[in-house]
Amino acid sequence: MSEILEPKLASKDFASNQEVKWCPGCGDYSILKQVQTVFPDLGIPKEKFVFISGIGCSSRFTYYMDTYGMHSIHGRAAAIASGVKAANPDLSVWVVSGDGDALSIGGNHFIHAMRKNFNLNYLVFNNQIYSLTKGQYSPTSEKGKVTKTSPYGSIEEPFNPSELALGAKASFVARSLDRDPKHMQAMLKRAHEFKGTSFVEVYQNCPVFNDEAFFAFSDKETKKEEAIFLEHGKPLIFGYNDEKGIMLDGITPKIVNIKESNISPNDLWIHDEKNKTKANMIARFFDTLFEGVHFPRPFGVIYADERAVYDEGMADQISTINSKKGKMPLNKILSGDKTWSIN
Repeated sequence: MSEILEPKLASKDFASNQEVKWCPGCGDYSILKQVQTVFPDLGIPKEKFVFISGIGCSSRFTYYMDTYGMHSIHGRAAAIASGVKAANPDLSVWVVSGDGDALSIGGNHFIHAMRKNFNLNYLVFNNQIYSLTKGQYSPTSEKGKVTKTSPYGSIEEPFNPSELALGAKASFVARSLDRDPKHMQAMLKRAHEFKGTSFVEVYQNCPVFNDEAFFAFSDKETKKEEAIFLEHGKPLIFGYNDEKGIMLDGITPKIVNIKESNISPNDLWIHDEKNKTKANMIARFFDTLFEGVHFPRPFGVIYADERAVYDEGMADQISTINSKKGKMPLNKILSGDKTWSIN
């Protein structure tokens, strides 16, 4: 008797019957499209996918994916997703959040999600503004940003999400942008393949409240000069004609002209995804001045080094304790060994 093969899934199989309600031109449309394009090729049954979101424009994502999911409460998506993964480790769990939801009210949950390292995927759509609530500055808004809640310009230093994630012991950190579909698809696949918490920051354009915030990194006139795309084992090269490279002068990165300096690409900084010290430096290229030099914005996998995942460690610990002590009644667990009878 011949084996019955399941029909191959297509992107339309992951599109729900809900009307997509984002503003015209919103970068969220592109992110949704790339996720739906990539998922049929991941080799996972559709019923194994779960999306958990918080509050914000990005968090409508769960309605538009024809998968299991939960539109949860503000800033708590990571906590709920961790519970889902702990209860059913076989699920492919995806957290969708915005820069406000993840890094403001959800900041505590974000950093501990990175530290604990559940085997799940965490997507943060960063538009550097609060969009759903109509244009207040967010934790990633640049200093001096004029908004409804900072009419004379923000006086705060913004979070650098990649640097924050690395500081919180993230094991996978990557960055992409909505206007580069092929690159975003590659980052989504890498995140899925990685075992541990995969953090992907996606630069997402808000055409209403913060239009073209990331235009320099996608426009063909400026992209080659303002963005650098990281590839493991390859030198850091950028520029209109790939004429510029980044080297290390001791512990200080510097930009050199490869052709004018007669420098071999092999003499440049070779990207190593597993080198956390260098990953921290790369994450800080754009918001830290190294002797006043303007560095390009890095895109791609900044850091990826697998370590023990929380859900497996928890399961192993439970199994070990059960084998030694057996399964204890709940009332005994709650009361413990020290109880008193009061007459």
